[in-house]
Amino acid sequence: MAEDFLRYEEMVETALRDVVRRSLALVAERGLPGAHHFYITFRTDRPDVLIPTRLRQQYPKEMTIVVQHQFWGLEVDRETLRITLSFNNQQERLVIPFAALTAFADPSCKFGLQFEARPGNGNEASAERSIAPQPRTGVPAPAPAPASAPADAKGAEVVTLDAFRKK
Repeated sequence: MAEDFLRYEEMVETALRDVVRRSLALVAERGLPGAHHFYITFRTDRPDVLIPTRLRQQYPKEMTIVVQHQFWGLEVDRETLRITLSFNNQQERLVIPFAALTAFADPSCKFGLQFEARPGNGNEASAERSIAPQPRTGVPAPAPAPASAPADAKGAEVVTLDAFRKK
């Protein structure tokens, strides 16, 4: 039998990750509109996820960040998001490949996605990296963003791909 090159599951998951990438790219360009805010859950145990050692020790497998009030230097490219967040009043730079994401939610509009984290290729650097924060202009920062939030955002409708996964 010929090899099946139509990998629908992979194509759909790639398209859904692109929804996250495009959403973050728009926010990086224009800021968060209205009540929108994001819960982003990702695997911390991947070698290509670059976070401070203390956060990796506190969250050895998975972490959820909230992108809402205090974030700086949001950068998005094809494969990675880079963001500076405040943890206990200390700004830290995070570098997160989209392949490491396990969930994305925007509770303001009851939208959510779940992903299966893709394996890292092992060629990525695993060292801690610190980049100076770049404050966003014209956006108020009333309260620090929580370091972690529940992955199952209250009221968010989560779209799961489990029905399409091979068992």
